[in-house]
Amino acid sequence: MQVATGKSILGGIAIGPMRIYRKEDTHLSASSTRTPEEELARFDAAREKAKEQLGVLYEKVLGEVGAENAAIFEIHQIMLDDDDYTDEARDIIRRQGATAEYAANATGEDFAATFAAMEDGYMKARAADVKDISHRLVTILTGAAEGRHLGDEPAILVAEDLTPSETVQLDKSRLLGFVTRHGSTNSHTAILARTMNIPALIGVDFDDSWDGKLAIIDGFNQCVYVDPASELLNAMEEKRQADRKQESLLQNLKRKPNVTLDGREVKVYANVGNASDVGLALQNDAGGIGLFRSEFIYLENEDYPSEEKQFEVYKRVVQTMAGKRVIIRTLDIGADKQAGYFQLDKEENPALGFRAIRICLARKDIFKQQLRAILRASACGTVSVMFPMIISVREVRDAKEILEECRKELQAEGIAVGQVETGIMIETPAAVMIADELAEEVEFFSIGTNDLTQYTLAIDRQNPKLDNFYNPYHPAVLRMIRMAVEAGHRHNCRVGICGELGADQKLTETLLRMGVDELSVSPPSLLPLRKCIRSLDLSKSQDN
Repeated sequence: MQVATGKSILGGIAIGPMRIYRKEDTHLSASSTRTPEEELARFDAAREKAKEQLGVLYEKVLGEVGAENAAIFEIHQIMLDDDDYTDEARDIIRRQGATAEYAANATGEDFAATFAAMEDGYMKARAADVKDISHRLVTILTGAAEGRHLGDEPAILVAEDLTPSETVQLDKSRLLGFVTRHGSTNSHTAILARTMNIPALIGVDFDDSWDGKLAIIDGFNQCVYVDPASELLNAMEEKRQADRKQESLLQNLKRKPNVTLDGREVKVYANVGNASDVGLALQNDAGGIGLFRSEFIYLENEDYPSEEKQFEVYKRVVQTMAGKRVIIRTLDIGADKQAGYFQLDKEENPALGFRAIRICLARKDIFKQQLRAILRASACGTVSVMFPMIISVREVRDAKEILEECRKELQAEGIAVGQVETGIMIETPAAVMIADELAEEVEFFSIGTNDLTQYTLAIDRQNPKLDNFYNPYHPAVLRMIRMAVEAGHRHNCRVGICGELGADQKLTETLLRMGVDELSVSPPSLLPLRKCIRSLDLSKSQDN
């Protein structure tokens, strides 16, 4: 038995035969029998065909794993139009009389080497992307078939490296996992593997003798076993079956109520960052969307998204949820979430600076555009609007006044508008301290425990040097949560949690005993959290 180590992209276990993938070795002639003008025309035609292929890939990935992961193929399309890239390839064709495929390959190698030499890990990982687009061009220009890397039987794929295009085109029904010699945990291939739930290791030193041999990828211990002993094989198979059984048991929770053993019902919602995440929320049987992070619509654009564009996104989310509540948080930009076109000034302490509701109230034009889009979408389902980073009653009243102004404008224009609840994020100590007054202004609170912890403890949660001091279980944080819950309930105001603590099962019982009405978590956390809720008996003493 051989044991090789690497870096795990995803925890998990894969067992099966290995198939070594070797890229087709296509001979590329350095000189052409065509004129440079003919080769330039071939190069441009290949670029157009490549962009068409990437468009198809984008739609495929969008449907499978969402917009954030599909975006790499839009980036590849942009790279194919990059002046530096195309100018170098054209120059090789003109100066050397080279074929278009030779020029594309040479340019790709040159640019990839430049990226690989950079110190920044993210930029270093872009070398794979430029190789990807160059390989695509060469494949088109030489007429080579797109590789189908797996045989007829399910297998673990072993390769020097895999590009994002190669990864996403793999037949998932026959892919058990993959092992590569090169690659980065920051690469888009790694991101796609994690999203598609494929056990994978990178940085593994393999040899050709592995082809066809039985192997085990142990993503938990970051190693691969080749020709494993029967005892190890049996043990890993048992672990894999146990993992699958646990996943299956969680699936059985779908359509079952989130009720504790003593009969208390708890709303369990999903946090999502874009419209494509809604599919994951529904797959995990979310009771609604407890936090739609609308700022990602802004972050994914190079200019202010129009009212119409925002309306289409909100409408799709609301219609997809089919009557289930969708809570849309208004623009929460600033601090660590920056969009260049906002032209925000550099601040010494951006976490305490011009951000979220402060930007919206100062830039009423941007705020009204978003609120109009939200109100229009409310005619399609159940919508609530939530204002972030609140520290005063005045801010809430000003925001509600602008919301009402938008409602009247739309009604005057003959545009349908539904009923919209209003709520606020409780994420500052100031909001907790005046929670009684704030609760009289809104229908619900949502406690953002990430920022609340940061501001309560005076610790920058983005600073890795402070990790040992950052304590979300600090008694002061828990007391803040309790105070907000009790104040909200005194005024018939629902109180939920949408921060990371909402998914922390070590605190689930504590939060429910405080009286928290709703928990909103990432889609993968929904079913484990629901299992935890259904196992609790709040009628018993917590010490028991």
